[in-house]
Parts: sequence; structure tokens; C-alpha cells
Amino acid sequence: MDRILLRSVLPDVFADTDNLESGIWKQDINFDRGNSYLIEAASGKGKSSFCSFIYGYRKDFSGSIFFDKSNLNSISGKEWDLIRTNHLSLLFQDLALFPELTALENVLLKNTLTNHKTSKQITEMFGILGIKDKLNQKIVKMSWGQQQRVAIIRCLCQPFNFIILDEPISHLDDKNANIVAELVEQEAKLQEAAIIVTSIGKHLPLNYNKDYAL
Repeated sequence: MDRILLRSVLPDVFADTDNLESGIWKQDINFDRGNSYLIEAASGKGKSSFCSFIYGYRKDFSGSIFFDKSNLNSISGKEWDLIRTNHLSLLFQDLALFPELTALENVLLKNTLTNHKTSKQITEMFGILGIKDKLNQKIVKMSWGQQQRVAIIRCLCQPFNFIILDEPISHLDDKNANIVAELVEQEAKLQEAAIIVTSIGKHLPLNYNKDYAL
């Protein structure tokens, strides 16, 4: 997968909105593999909806979204499984971690399916992000900022052409935000992948090729 295309996409909830001003909605937008994109938005502008549309979790929109030449509406359930395993990685805003499991167990849930990282590489990422001492800590006992870093590691434990990060550093200080940015950028370069980041004010510090105001 080399390109994600949005063609006049508009969430149904905004269908009756007059004078909508957006750099994404109702526009023709391309996201190309290898580039990095920032999508800035105030709360309620559809930031998480945008992520869910691309990931195929929601279809309550008009317009069209394409992966290369394939319309998302024509993709079958089995094809979606392959796409989410091999081409798209998503950091949910709510992280979608299992609170009763440990940090490592949450990461291994994905890596066991993909076999993308070795145990040593996973442990190294925990160390790089400053949470190596939390490997066997249950998620429910970790701070939100620590949980964000666990979820980011999980996102990196798969092959991807596009990684979508929904407010990835909302609870991180500048030092840790820079470390996360470096790790994500490094992994994306290895796979010649695109990075798409959403933000309501605190941006993952990258040199973006393009930024949009949602």
C-alpha cells in the first residue's frame, strides 16, 4: 500500500453543518508512503473519527476513501484483517490496552500474531522509552503517560506502510515526547512508511511534510 486517498469525505454528524471550514473534510487529500503528516484539530472536529474511518472501524461518512485504487467499501472482512496486520498500525486515543494484563502481555498480544519483533527488541524499546521497570506491571497500576508508551511499543510490533497516532504524547513531557518521536521515526524509516499524527495542541515533534487543520 503506497497511498491513502480521501475524496470529499464528510462525517455524517457534520452533514447539516453550514459553512464547514476544514483542510480534510470535503477535500481531496492524498497521504503518501514515506511522508509524515500532522492533523491539528480542536475537540469535536472529528479527529478520532478520521482515524476510525481509515482503520475501517466506522463507515458513517459520505465520500470515498481509497487504499491505492481499492475503495474501502469494497474490502472484505478477511482483507481488513490482513491490512491491519501488515499495512496499517493505529494508536487509539483511548489506547485500548487490557488493564488486567501486564505491559509486556499487552505488547505480546500483537507481537505473537505478527512475530515482527524479537523479545530482545521489545525489551530494548521498553528501555528506550524509560519503562523497562514496568514490563511486568499491570496496566491498571500505570500512569496514563506510561500506558501511552506501552501502546506505542505495541503499535511498532507489526509491519506497516502507514502508522496513525491519535494524540500520542498528550500525557508526556517534552523529553519523553522527543524520545517517542525518534523511535517512531526510526521504525517508519525502516519500513519506508508514512506517519500520520493527530493533535489538539501538543504535537509529536517531527519534521512534517504536510500539516492540515481539521
